[in-house]
Amino acid sequence: MNDLAAFVAVADERSFTRAASRLGMSPSALSHAMRSLEERLGVRLLARTTRSVSATEAGERLLRILRPAFEDIGAGLAALGELRDKPAGAVRITTFRHAAASVLWPVLPGLLAAHPDVRVEISIDEGLTDIVESRFDAGIRWGGKVARDMVAVRVSPDIRMAVVGAPAYFARHPVPGSPRDLTRHPCINYRMKTGGGLYMSGSSKRTGRHCGSRPTVPSS
Repeated sequence: MNDLAAFVAVADERSFTRAASRLGMSPSALSHAMRSLEERLGVRLLARTTRSVSATEAGERLLRILRPAFEDIGAGLAALGELRDKPAGAVRITTFRHAAASVLWPVLPGLLAAHPDVRVEISIDEGLTDIVESRFDAGIRWGGKVARDMVAVRVSPDIRMAVVGAPAYFARHPVPGSPRDLTRHPCINYRMKTGGGLYMSGSSKRTGRHCGSRPTVPSS
């Protein structure tokens, strides 16, 4: 690609000296690159004299292919540059229900109003998702479940878990005084989709809220 771009510069400038100055290289290095390109293609692209350089018939045919291609590449790079100044495009996020409701929904209306060219796609999944393989831009999960090689940013404060029970239940059972006491109560369990374990009510803090569970298999 560098040699093809250099060939276009030589054809445009009709001079190795001016083209070399434009490309930031020496005339001798540019001349060597053009000879190597001609040898690889097996055709003569440039007609050289002591006073000027011009494209041969084969060179003109190649220029008709290269110029539109390089113009398209330049336009594409310029369009990418606009993204630095004006956010646009789709942002795909994988998350779970609690984080979607407590973290994303409150901020999305203001974000989309401020950046109308941004589209947000949210996939709600309680399991762990490989954001690279599934082509997500970001994911929101429990802090303790983020892989070590991932870049993690806190998006919410710690939320203390609340364990609740009906008055009729506590009329028949003693009120637990500590998380450990929950092991003696028939709690409603929350099965972790990815690891298969049950959510432990003994965990003191999570960035979410769940009902207590009988801790038969610790979650991690």
